[in-house]
Formats: sequence, C-alpha cells, structure tokens
Amino acid sequence: MILALDTATSFVSLALHDGDTIIAEASWRSRDHHTVELAPALDEMLRRVGLAPADLRAVAVALGPGSFTGLRIGLALAKGLALAAVPPLPLIGIPTLDIVAAAQPHLAPRLCAVAQAGRGRINAGFYVWAGGRWQSNGGVFLTTWQELAVRLDEPAQVGGEVDTAGREILASMAGRIILSPVAHRIRRAGFLADLAWERLSAGRVDNPAVLAPIYLNP
Repeated sequence: MILALDTATSFVSLALHDGDTIIAEASWRSRDHHTVELAPALDEMLRRVGLAPADLRAVAVALGPGSFTGLRIGLALAKGLALAAVPPLPLIGIPTLDIVAAAQPHLAPRLCAVAQAGRGRINAGFYVWAGGRWQSNGGVFLTTWQELAVRLDEPAQVGGEVDTAGREILASMAGRIILSPVAHRIRRAGFLADLAWERLSAGRVDNPAVLAPIYLNP
C-alpha cells in the first residue's frame, strides 16, 4: 500500500494506492492550515478503510516546486512515516508539475503544466506527448501569467491551478491555447500514487536523508 501526500500548494491531496486501484483519496483547498489539517485527515482516511500506518509499504510525496511551508510540512510527515517504520518504508519524491501533467488529457501538441506560487506568480513547465503520456520538455520556471503568455507562442494546452487572472489571459488566446477541463486541472494525489508505484516497481526509491524539496528562486 502506497500513501501519497501532496501539500505543494494551498491545494492538499492524500491517496492510498494498493497497486491495482486507488482505495481512498481526499483533496481540499486549505487556508494555510496544512499543519493542523494533514495528520488528522490522514488518520481519518486510514480508519475509514480499516488500515493502520503499519499496513503501509511505501510513502510518496510531492517535491515541489510550491509553497515553502507546504512542501516542508508534507516532506516532514512523509519522512517521519517512512523512517518510523521497522524496517523503514521506501520513500519516493515526485515533482509537482509531473503530477499535474499525469492528470491531463492529450488535447494539444504540447502541455504547459502550472501550479500556484503566490504573490501573483506561478510555477510552470512544458511537456510533450510521447509514448502515450506527457514527458517533461525542459526545466521548471517561476513566472507570471503575463510572462507565460509570451512563451505560449505555439498551440498548447494549459493544465493545473489556473486562477481568475490566468483564465482571463488564456481566454484572450483561445485561438491557439486550450485550457484543460476543470476536473483535470485538480492536482490529485491519486496521480502522484500512480507515478510513485511505477518508480517503486522499478526499484527507484529515494534516500530520506538527502531528499529535499524543489524550490525556485524569484
């Protein structure tokens, strides 16, 4: 059983994945209450499906980019759960925008995945469709919607946390920009769990001692 934790932004998500299916998932927008909400939400999820921390076989966590505090809270809980187990559980970190991309349908030649960064900024990265999935095509960068619009000079799909300002700018580019459906723009821990299960099955796990959040400097 993999536990997936995503606290990269104000949108928080948890999931339990048994290798065949997602057996539980919870997602909500937190008002910067990650510290007091996360552990109780996890406890409730485990109890609801009749599991305990001892039933976990691995822990996956969103690595960022994202909120400094949110990422630290998620990674601290993930490491704590992994290291407290005997023997320690495998720990797998997945970049935030890879989680966003995994949820997007294929509607355009390339995808721009985004996540809120606060103060009118967004984290963004481009992906191309290859092998039946979105593959990262370049690094992640910190930007604004106005600056991103300049980079979107070719037909593209945009998915992830798109706020009012972003929707207005993207609407003005409707001729070449496709906005992913609302349900696909939610960053769900179920997709994080899927990606982590692939990594776990391939034996690609992270060292808890050195695993660190991904931060982008302004």
